[in-house]
Formats: sequence, C-alpha cells, structure tokens
Amino acid sequence: MNAAELRDKTPDQLGEELAKLKKEAFNLRFQQATGQLENTARMRSVKRDVARVKTIINEKVRAAAGDAEGGDE
Repeated sequence: MNAAELRDKTPDQLGEELAKLKKEAFNLRFQQATGQLENTARMRSVKRDVARVKTIINEKVRAAAGDAEGGDE
C-alpha cells in the first residue's frame, strides 16, 4: 500500500483501513507471543502502514481545517 493510493480514499475509508490494520497488528502480536508467528517482517510493514494511514488522515484534517479558516498558506 502506498501513500498515493491512500490519498485517493475518503476519510471514512481511511478509518476503516486503520481499524483493519490495527486489528491485524493485534493478531500478529498475539501470534508472536504464542510463538506461532512465521513472517516477522509483516509486523514491521503493518506498523508502517498504520503510520502511513494516520499521516494521510492528519493531512486531510489539516487541509479541511485550512479550508474552513479560509486563510492563504
């Protein structure tokens, strides 16, 4: 998943994506704790995807706030 794909999504879709990724991260942590995790690199990529989604959400919130203020930046 790359940032360009995420920027095309609506805030609702981003929220759903974030919830899905957080659930996956939880499941991966649980698998690691029980010794069942096979692909340890997936944890890292999921963490980065969560951060990427949060960043895009923040960008959209700031852009909406900037539009609401009507200021030029």
